[in-house]
Amino acid sequence: MFDIAIIGAGPAGSTVSRLLGRDRRILLLERRAMQSEQTRQDKCCGGLLAPDAQQALATLRLGIPRQVLCGPQLFAVCALDLDSGQERFYQRFYINTDRLEFDRYLLSLVPSSVDYREGIRCREIAREAAGFRLRLSSVDGKRAWNERARIVIGCDGAGSVVRRTLFSSVPRPRSYTAVQEWFETKSESSPYYGAIFSQQTTDFYGWTIPKERQLIIGAALTPGDRVMERFRSLVDRLRARGLRLGRMVRRHAAPVLRPGSLREICLGGDGAALVGEAAGFISPSSAEGVSFALLSARALAQAMTAGERGWLERYRVLTLTLRLKIVLKGLKAPVIYHPLLRSLIMRSGLSSLPISE
Repeated sequence: MFDIAIIGAGPAGSTVSRLLGRDRRILLLERRAMQSEQTRQDKCCGGLLAPDAQQALATLRLGIPRQVLCGPQLFAVCALDLDSGQERFYQRFYINTDRLEFDRYLLSLVPSSVDYREGIRCREIAREAAGFRLRLSSVDGKRAWNERARIVIGCDGAGSVVRRTLFSSVPRPRSYTAVQEWFETKSESSPYYGAIFSQQTTDFYGWTIPKERQLIIGAALTPGDRVMERFRSLVDRLRARGLRLGRMVRRHAAPVLRPGSLREICLGGDGAALVGEAAGFISPSSAEGVSFALLSARALAQAMTAGERGWLERYRVLTLTLRLKIVLKGLKAPVIYHPLLRSLIMRSGLSSLPISE
């Protein structure tokens, strides 16, 4: 039996494993074949590290190695309101990364004492007298087996099997469908990141991110019918505005959460914990989740390191600032996403950059 089973080896899972792995028998499970050079299994994430994520890395005494960086490194965001036709540029300080390489880097820091396995799905979780029984299978479904652990930690994102199985009675944040397509393009075609607003497409937002000689177009789409039709319409409208796109080379889609209240944040209970987006820790205004993943992982590790008894209550105390941050981000969202208020702010030119043609 393992002391701890951690589901998901993204930033949250890797960080918990790194901080707890030397003193405990830990099983770390990941669905993606992250260490394989034969297949590239990206997350549906643009790979921009926002200042909050940079600060979280700094507090963990981590930096970004060269192989994680992805060109170009840009210094402006173009906010495009397709409803009003307005366009403004704002200075922002993101780090452009290869998201898969970022995840691989964090995984490389996990001590060898951790039993890491990839290409595995957690199908079921059942409580037992001594802990939990996990029903696992290979991704292709050809093998299935059980593992047992005293504690289960869900770091498995928006569709968390841990949350769905063990905490189904807790209200879940609203789920959106994030879609990204990668297009071939000229490297100099977009010297900025893009934030796109369109009520016709979603009540959240879309984005464009240059990646070497490719361009990502993505959007967090309102749940419901015609998801891909709405996304295709967004791409067509960007083309009509002069965005030059070549061949589409790949597409990703995944759920992304948008918490609306603190009742939707679930930290766990009865020997199980949730971390990062699985717990509901993700910005409701920007969908930035890396900083929340890293900091909630650190909080849980600190809570558990302090002793086996009372760790959940300590985790609750240590994440108080993160929950407050969710509230503050939630207060910001209605201003950004209200068409009239957004139009007035953009029309004022407040804090925007004077861009030369």
